[in-house]
Amino acid sequence: MSNQNNRTFIQNYFTALSGTEKPAAVVNEYVDDTELKHHIELFEAAFPKYDLIADDIVAENDKVAVRATFQGTHKGDFFGIAPTGKEVTVSLMLIYRIANGKIVEHWMNADQLSLMKQLEAIPA
Repeated sequence: MSNQNNRTFIQNYFTALSGTEKPAAVVNEYVDDTELKHHIELFEAAFPKYDLIADDIVAENDKVAVRATFQGTHKGDFFGIAPTGKEVTVSLMLIYRIANGKIVEHWMNADQLSLMKQLEAIPA
């Protein structure tokens, strides 16, 4: 895929996941990375119908880098933290490797400290 096609693919992936339930069929359409599929399941269970917002997308060859924002409401267990009903916003940096029209590898950094503070799991 070209750089522009990869950018569009990731934007479509974010759109498909944002604000809706994440059924396996939708995830499987875009993702062939077991670790990422597990991550999506975990976050969908804790923050149903979360939003992913691509703030910046840069594509080069088979990799796409994204500066993104995660937004959701804590409605399910999250690593032993009972649902709080709190709305959270978390900054993310992601790199995806795309092959054969799917995400096959990813690297992610998230502002986990901010997330824990917003859930009041640690003091602000």
